[in-house]
Amino acid sequence: MREVLPSLMAAFERGESVAMATVVRTWRSAPRPAGASMLVTEAGEAVGSVSGGCVEGALYGVGTEVLESGDSQYQTYGVSDDDAFAVGLTCGGILEIFIEKVSALTWPELPGIAASVAAEIPVAVATIVRGPHHVGRHLVVRADGIEGGLGTERLDDTVGADVRGLLESGTTGFLHYGPEGERLGNDLEIFVVSFSPAPRMYVFGAIDFSASLCRAGKLLGFHVTIVDAREIFATRKRFPDADEIVVDWPHRWLASQPVDQRTVICVLTHDPKFDVPALVAAVRTPAAYIGAMGSRRTHDDRVVRLREAGLTDVEIARIHSPIGLDLGARTPEETAISIAAEIVQARWGGSGQSLTASSGPIHAGAPR
Repeated sequence: MREVLPSLMAAFERGESVAMATVVRTWRSAPRPAGASMLVTEAGEAVGSVSGGCVEGALYGVGTEVLESGDSQYQTYGVSDDDAFAVGLTCGGILEIFIEKVSALTWPELPGIAASVAAEIPVAVATIVRGPHHVGRHLVVRADGIEGGLGTERLDDTVGADVRGLLESGTTGFLHYGPEGERLGNDLEIFVVSFSPAPRMYVFGAIDFSASLCRAGKLLGFHVTIVDAREIFATRKRFPDADEIVVDWPHRWLASQPVDQRTVICVLTHDPKFDVPALVAAVRTPAAYIGAMGSRRTHDDRVVRLREAGLTDVEIARIHSPIGLDLGARTPEETAISIAAEIVQARWGGSGQSLTASSGPIHAGAPR
């Protein structure tokens, strides 16, 4: 929904209704993730994408129906359906999509959601997408409270508590309950989309490789910070794509910064007086990925220094070094792609090998 939010709010502010189709569940090699949205406006415009072009034509017709009737629909498109090939979903994936009418009447909380997203205040939206009653009702959840409602106070309290856990981890997905909010039931399917601030990438070392990694990090959606104690190198001119540029010793700066399980830390200084203190600080955080640049000989020497600094073998094993996947990279740009690829691999658990040399589902955990 994030990518169509500006168009959604523009229609909302004009007092117009919009049909919004949202991917709520995917199977196998679906082209777009859960949370991707497409709008059909009163003027007949289609905004956004749920499948990269495969099912948008069919959904346009469904969106028009929803605009006219006001009734939500739940649609499934996939290779197992007779209609799937006709609408073009030939990638082998299955999409489950919820289509609803959005207006000031059906979703008065929308301006507050947009304001939270713009201010990078974590917010989640829970929507009943299937069940015996109140389909299409929304509950907006923030760390400090809830807004809107799903039909009963008990259901709001139960869902609100569970959604806060998803919001903390930035997770989008399903929750299931009984009709009144019983956690052991499956009558109600509630789809939760979380809007959390961009994950953080901390790049230590103001070198040419860092400039390329900064661009790759932005492409992956990170908020990128470049940190170096050398003021002459840590400049906006050298790092125009960085969100922040900090002149400080990396380990000292890191000690006062937020680090969570989505944070990525890349130490590119390959200078012991910078990288050893930085890595000691980094491995004692819950960061999702910690990488350090340098040759194998450099890393062997670094390991000795890290042990002398008090790190255990378990802590040292958290460090990806030499950093990146083996792509044969030579230039800063190629190296940045290598590092970015390893970050993605660490996030999703991929093998790192060529897909042509593998078999089975492309995406980890997908059924065959």
